[in-house]
Amino acid sequence: MQPIGKYIVIVGVILVVVGLLVWFAGDKLNWFGNLPGDVRVEKKNVKIFAPFTTMLLLSALLSLLMWLFRKFF
Repeated sequence: MQPIGKYIVIVGVILVVVGLLVWFAGDKLNWFGNLPGDVRVEKKNVKIFAPFTTMLLLSALLSLLMWLFRKFF
């Protein structure tokens, strides 16, 4: 069970770091979700937001980080 605890602590630290980044630099991240390719439909009674480009970029970044993590650790 000790490796599981280690992974839970690592995930918790990552969440705290991301939370602090959003908290302190949130006003600098206003482009996030407003990239070309992010679909936003606003009608009278319906609002739909599908951030396709943002999620592709985030997926590529996370994949790169995971690849680097596995390569060096």
